[in-house]
Amino acid sequence: MAKLRTSYITELKRRAKESHVYRKYQLLGLEISQILNDEKHKSLYIKLAKEEGAERMLRLAKDIADRKNIKNRGAYFMALLKNPPIHAK
Repeated sequence: MAKLRTSYITELKRRAKESHVYRKYQLLGLEISQILNDEKHKSLYIKLAKEEGAERMLRLAKDIADRKNIKNRGAYFMALLKNPPIHAK
């Protein structure tokens, strides 16, 4: 019985290390959290990628990551996502 329990726990540990990404929006949400260096809020980015359109969010995250003077990239990203700047035509 102890051997069975040990092998079961070993199997659980092995499976926990594997990726649990099943949909494209999940992967894009994780990429956005890494780009913004804000992995603490990765579930938020996954949710937003599903609801808001991941491609637009990915472009915005890459643009923000290129800017060096932003201290809190996650907060700046959320501000721009909800209130996009108005560009003069």
